[in-house]
Amino acid sequence: QVQLVESGGGLVQAGGSLRLSCAASGRTFSTYGMGWFRQAPGKEREFVAVISGSGDRTYSANSVKGRFTISRDNAKNTVYLQMNSLKPEDTAVYYCAARTRGPDIRVSPTAYDYWGQGTQVTVSS
Repeated sequence: QVQLVESGGGLVQAGGSLRLSCAASGRTFSTYGMGWFRQAPGKEREFVAVISGSGDRTYSANSVKGRFTISRDNAKNTVYLQMNSLKPEDTAVYYCAARTRGPDIRVSPTAYDYWGQGTQVTVSS
């Protein structure tokens, strides 16, 4: 069982920045691929970014490339999402997810085994 707890969401003006954190339980965190997803009201959950277990590979959605950066600190069992140049269309509940089946990077939500409770990000225009 892996527990994930997100933090760092909030209200920010367009053009601003936020850093989301996701703390994970367990002693094998470095073996998990970790992803960030988001869901806006009335829309399906969508992929944002993913990082491999060792942190040497990342991949981001086109909509956030150049603005969002995913990283991880395996010594702290934590994954981060640095969000810069935020836009109103980035408004959503952001979820972190753990893929305990392997350290590789996947973009489909079905590839992930555990999810956090979500943190709200609201970007005002």
